[in-house]
Amino acid sequence: MLKKTRPTILCVDDEVRSLETLDRTLDEDFDVLTASSAEEALQQLADHQVQAIVCDQRMPGRTGVELLTEVRQRWPQTVRLILSGYTDSEDIISGLNDAGIFQYITKPWHPENLVLILKSACRLYELQNENEFLATEMRLTADQAEQNIQQKKVRLKQSFQLDEIRRSEHSPLNDACEQVKKIAPYDVSVLISGPSGAGKELFARALHYNSLRSDKPFVVENCGAMPDELLASELFGHKKGAFTGAVADHIGLFEQADGGTIFLDEIGEITPAFQVKLLRVLQEREVRRIGEHQRRKINVRLIASTNRDLEEEVRAGRFRQDLYYRLAEVTLDLPALEKRPVDIPVLARAFLDNAMRDFDKPVRGFSEEALRCMQAYCWPGNVRELQNEVRRMLVLAESDVLGADLLNPRVLRAAPVEEVEETEILAGIEGPLKERIEGLEKRILRETLIRHRWNKSRASRELGLSRVGLRSKLERYGLEKTTATPESIELAEK
Repeated sequence: MLKKTRPTILCVDDEVRSLETLDRTLDEDFDVLTASSAEEALQQLADHQVQAIVCDQRMPGRTGVELLTEVRQRWPQTVRLILSGYTDSEDIISGLNDAGIFQYITKPWHPENLVLILKSACRLYELQNENEFLATEMRLTADQAEQNIQQKKVRLKQSFQLDEIRRSEHSPLNDACEQVKKIAPYDVSVLISGPSGAGKELFARALHYNSLRSDKPFVVENCGAMPDELLASELFGHKKGAFTGAVADHIGLFEQADGGTIFLDEIGEITPAFQVKLLRVLQEREVRRIGEHQRRKINVRLIASTNRDLEEEVRAGRFRQDLYYRLAEVTLDLPALEKRPVDIPVLARAFLDNAMRDFDKPVRGFSEEALRCMQAYCWPGNVRELQNEVRRMLVLAESDVLGADLLNPRVLRAAPVEEVEETEILAGIEGPLKERIEGLEKRILRETLIRHRWNKSRASRELGLSRVGLRSKLERYGLEKTTATPESIELAEK
């Protein structure tokens, strides 16, 4: 075990006998340094770390107060004590503040009292060091925290740049991205329309982080299926006691977003009564908290989204025309994922990369057949459904290639693009019964083989066919010529 270092005391006196007495008295509890002049004392301080200095007042050349005044300037943490037998000396009294004297000790001093005073002085030195360390640490922590916040803001802003929106080179989203570039810098209200899960919030964030308000707040509220009273409280705020359960003042999202952007999702779901309240806020550019008379000015950019046709809602009288025009200074229409199958491989790969990090489960990628099936599916849940499907495939995967056999049956049953005509026949539009039945049989064969990883023995057992009969049907429908095991299919490009 390491021995604890003892505090170091410097005793300064021009009388040798006095120094010897101080040395003997203090040696048991401290490491004692001595000096018989001011110059020697300064040299000792330069060479050693000294917790406290005890100095005689009456010395030739410089007084104790003069010496300790210089010590305070050069070594401010060293605790300073003065020894003197002249209690009413004017030069001591006038110099106490300049020298920052911790304790005035009169002669003759008592040994036990002197030791106790010096222990207190050394404890003060330790506390000063601890305080300085903590203050420095707090400054560094605050600076680091601020730096981290700024770095997060930069990363967040970069993540919502238009180049970061995952899409293929010829994506139908390119037009929407170009439109965002044009309108983002201007404080116009934007109405984003598109089916649920198409990425409306992603584009709202892209509008915010590419605008002049990017350093200010971006707040989100989903207006769907929320009672008017609760929605008003969330958006406009309330005063303590305004209603049952209002136990404290609440700042609404419009105030929280001041200087920035507020995104109101599913705006088409709000009631006619609330439409009037929202219209007034947008017209007056001010909000009034529930239970208050005071009105508060706001400076926000409004972005709204809907999966409804608001123009049709206006014509049907379910949505106020004046509010619609307040919301839709510029409109942005996002296509469903079904309308942009070329984006599916890019999106699937991005979701797979994220899922591999989340689950710590690396794989090589998808088989071409799996991607063809995904591109043929209609994806009613849009991008969210695709993301969930990719995560599910990764969880179930036993090899390093995600094959079509891992797909959900509803995705697997999707007809490839080249089979659209057969689908129409099966739907009963036209065509003889034989062709319809053959089309159905081909689809069943294909789905069964994919689920069994093209294992003909297992597929024939499920279908109640012999291997010869199954092979004959595969040759008849041309399935043998265009399929292979998932493991042998090249991976899709990132």
